[in-house]
Amino acid sequence: MTKFAVRFAIVFLLLIPLQAIVFNHLVIFNVAVPLVFLYLIVILPMSLGPNTTMALSFLSGFALDILCDTPGVNSLCCTVLAFSRRRLFHLYVSMDDDLGGRSPSSRTMGHSAFMKFLLTMVFIYCLMLFTIEAFQIFNIRLLLLRIFASTPYTFVLLYAIDSLFGRAAEA
Repeated sequence: MTKFAVRFAIVFLLLIPLQAIVFNHLVIFNVAVPLVFLYLIVILPMSLGPNTTMALSFLSGFALDILCDTPGVNSLCCTVLAFSRRRLFHLYVSMDDDLGGRSPSSRTMGHSAFMKFLLTMVFIYCLMLFTIEAFQIFNIRLLLLRIFASTPYTFVLLYAIDSLFGRAAEA
């Protein structure tokens, strides 16, 4: 557990400030925003209890809310995503497989299952975030464009991060 705590703390201290300072400004066509801090929620072990998972996710969203001046939007979306995380995981992996306390990744789940799991999580987060952020459905075209542009942008970056961290963990 201490190895996980150290890894989570390092990734937290890297990704939250990077999201606020760098990635929030890497917007493509004023529409697509990469949300790489979601990797924090993805790497939480499946054996972690639901309360701990939701608390860590809430803290991640809260830290980002403080740095980005978004009052509670990321906290809410992270908490809801953490709540539904186990169910999403078991859509693509059998109920018996709990990964033995390991984090979901392409190495532990297989590329296909991990890609589906990651894409589903990113899509749900983008759907919640941009719907709450807009808080209106008057410009449905822009809302859908932001959701369907940010989802693949974030997915590609998160998959790349998973590949980099996976290689670093193996070495």
